[in-house]
Amino acid sequence: MATTQSIRTALIGAGPRGTSVLVRLLANWAPAAPGATLQIDVIDPYPAGPGHVWRPDQSRLYLMNTQSFYPTVVPQDPGLAPPLAGGTFEQWRQRQRQDPDAALSGAEREELGALEATGFPSRALYGRYLRHTLEELVAAAPEGVTVTFHRTSATAVRPVTGEDDAGSGFDVELADGTTLRVGSVVLALGHLESRLNPEQRGLQAAAGELGLTYLPPAVPADVDWSAIPAVQPVLVRGMGLNFFDVMGQLTEGRGGTFLPADDGAGLTYLPSGREPFIIAASRRGTPYRAKATLSGYYPASVSLRYLTEEAVGRFAAAGVVPAFDHDLWPLLHRDAVWAYYSTLARSQPDAVGPGPERFLALLEEALHPHAHSTARWEDAATEVIEAHVDPACRLDLLGLAAPLAGRSFASRAELDAAVTDYLLDDARRSVRGEDDPVKMTIGALHHGRAVLKSVVADGGITDESWVAGLRGWFEAFVEGLASGPPALRAEQLAALVRAGVVSFVGPDPKFGVDRKAGVFTAASPWVGGPGETPGSATGIAPAETPARVEASVLVEALAPANRVGVNASPLLEQLLADGLVRPRLTMTAEGIPLQSTGLDVVPHPYRPVAANGAVTEGIYVLGLQLSAAQWGTAIAAEARQAQGPVYRSGQRTLRDADEIARDILGG
Repeated sequence: MATTQSIRTALIGAGPRGTSVLVRLLANWAPAAPGATLQIDVIDPYPAGPGHVWRPDQSRLYLMNTQSFYPTVVPQDPGLAPPLAGGTFEQWRQRQRQDPDAALSGAEREELGALEATGFPSRALYGRYLRHTLEELVAAAPEGVTVTFHRTSATAVRPVTGEDDAGSGFDVELADGTTLRVGSVVLALGHLESRLNPEQRGLQAAAGELGLTYLPPAVPADVDWSAIPAVQPVLVRGMGLNFFDVMGQLTEGRGGTFLPADDGAGLTYLPSGREPFIIAASRRGTPYRAKATLSGYYPASVSLRYLTEEAVGRFAAAGVVPAFDHDLWPLLHRDAVWAYYSTLARSQPDAVGPGPERFLALLEEALHPHAHSTARWEDAATEVIEAHVDPACRLDLLGLAAPLAGRSFASRAELDAAVTDYLLDDARRSVRGEDDPVKMTIGALHHGRAVLKSVVADGGITDESWVAGLRGWFEAFVEGLASGPPALRAEQLAALVRAGVVSFVGPDPKFGVDRKAGVFTAASPWVGGPGETPGSATGIAPAETPARVEASVLVEALAPANRVGVNASPLLEQLLADGLVRPRLTMTAEGIPLQSTGLDVVPHPYRPVAANGAVTEGIYVLGLQLSAAQWGTAIAAEARQAQGPVYRSGQRTLRDADEIARDILGG
């Protein structure tokens, strides 16, 4: 791309998304005339490259949720201009093991020495990769390019409005008092602080009044965990990925040690005596399922047969905007069923009786997308399964994400034992990897998630199914199954329960404040108190007197809400107030407008829609604030794997960054 003019652009946000735009600006810069210049202002109060989340100075106990072979900030698409420097994280890891950079710390060298391609790096190490890649890029910047880093926040972006300057760009106001005049602005804002919801505000206010400690949703590395006293109980709400960060800081982070169990099964925990007593709660009552042990990001033994990119492409070809529950889920549901039973027939043939090949042929026929109703294929598949599969080995798909559903417990000790059994069983399944039917079912959902991302971003789905289906139930369902931690975390949590360091509240917990006692409280209707036996003859009725837990500390093990309407960002608030951007509205099935999580944008590249419906030219959006136009915006870009499918969604963020860069340079 030949550029004949001088260009100045501001990248607001210097984490992975902002860095990816910088990568593409440098790759696409090709001045055609002498004197043409490109000035890039990178604005972020956190270090450029790692940004806020991936700072290299954070605790090494914070692990990535993906293995070393997965992430990248540099695209590998042969259709894009080649990068001037850098590569995938895995390429960087191998290079640093062979020829370590002199700037690496001792802790970084030690981690690299033990880290393999299938291992889970610390976020700090990934941040070091991002920083190193940025440094290499800046060092390789061609003549005419200037990159200036501003370690401060952008507080406002205002169009230049003078008569002589109309249409000539934007004034970017910084927290240090500087104003930058630029021709374009990229909003790569990443994770932003958010205002609390009414319940959280009430808990925070009560904490202030009663002298309690309330830790709201936050990036874990921002939290002062020393504020939580030892030995005393602490309530932790949420058992997703942030929960394991909290767990690590309050156990290993305080000197505790995990060792192999004496019986060779799992781990045992040696407390330091400085741990608090962690009481964990979530709607399901259990943590996310652990990841399977695989050699690649997707299981090699599972491939999509029904929710393929070709199948979903037919909707767009026919001019149809698909509905999730009606059009897409039935296809992915088939894939999940097939993955389970084909793995079961291969790894446990006795479970399907004589003739597993005959069983699979009949099941395949039942799953085939004939022109019959959704109920018909499910009924046909059920008939085949009931005729061949041992009842104890049948798939309860929705039940995978709610292992305690339909159960009640006479005491928290009984609950803790049940959750421990679940954790150990899940860890064992993770070790079995490709041979475990449950983990391969989740693998099919994981494959399907990659396809669904393209469906949403390329053609969209109906507003009604976005609200009620994809975001209404499926997102939480699939995240609890396919976005879990390494299996090691499940084994560690089980060891902590056995050591008396962790206990659980139970499903559907209710939180509150006992002002008379001066404590936070939590109770599950499915867990009875001392001397109580919940339930009826069926064993599934709520407890008459739920077991209540009390604590003077409550931790929200959640990231700040990714909703532009509640983000506490001075810049975003200014852009919304001035009408340069607006949240996207979606319509429910009842015709009620509902404010979505992200900005209203038009592709390609993504530019915000102003309050008056016009496109705000010269401003671009990348990353989390695209959550109303894309699904799964928090997932990092996927490096191309040596084997297995290459989904278009894998490097979409990097292609989005390339589109932005080329538009800026060609404008």
